[in-house]
Amino acid sequence: MTAATAYWVVVPAAGCGQRMGATVPKQYLPLAGRTVLAWTLDTLLAHPRVAGVVLAVAADDARWRDAVAPAHAARVRPVVGGSERADSVEAGLELLAAERPADEWVLVHDAVRPCVHPGDIERLVSTLEGDEVGGLLAALCSDTIKQADAGSRVGATPDRRTLWRALTPQMFRLGELRAAYARARAADRVPTDESAAIESGGMRPRLVAGRNDNVKITRTEDLVLAEAILRARGPL
Repeated sequence: MTAATAYWVVVPAAGCGQRMGATVPKQYLPLAGRTVLAWTLDTLLAHPRVAGVVLAVAADDARWRDAVAPAHAARVRPVVGGSERADSVEAGLELLAAERPADEWVLVHDAVRPCVHPGDIERLVSTLEGDEVGGLLAALCSDTIKQADAGSRVGATPDRRTLWRALTPQMFRLGELRAAYARARAADRVPTDESAAIESGGMRPRLVAGRNDNVKITRTEDLVLAEAILRARGPL
């Protein structure tokens, strides 16, 4: 049986996490005896579909080395990121583009999503390998969503059956994703995720159903939730 193809993952980790209000960037906050970033990297690098990680960090950041397990060190490639998430993703893509073919798939995963489930990574890759565009993990909204008007009053109530929360990883062809970010930069736009960049070129990424417990660490209470999720999966 032919071994399944493994792909590189770009992990933007150069942000300072201003919304968290902590003294250290949120990717280095403690979580169940380790850092958020350590959990994220271990989950990715332990997966058989992940060849390696390009980790985009701030120019003066040396702490990332402590988040990499010795067994995985050879498969982590650091690169200097930027002030925006999009800048860091672009930096990671540029590093890969110097070595990898443009038609190769690449994944992008948030450094502060430490609870991504290995089964979701497998589902994303196996679903999209034959896709023309690529796509992203996403979770169907279970809450009723309100759209606000300029006066902070309800302007509309969209049908939640058509609404999904974008998660990561997101998976696209290396060359197409680079071109999408270049278009955004030329138009002075800052995409908030890879799908948005791809969508701006008229393409329609595929939504791949993912688990709701793939939480993003944005606020202090998210750390409590993430630890509970990790402990529920087994001994830490």
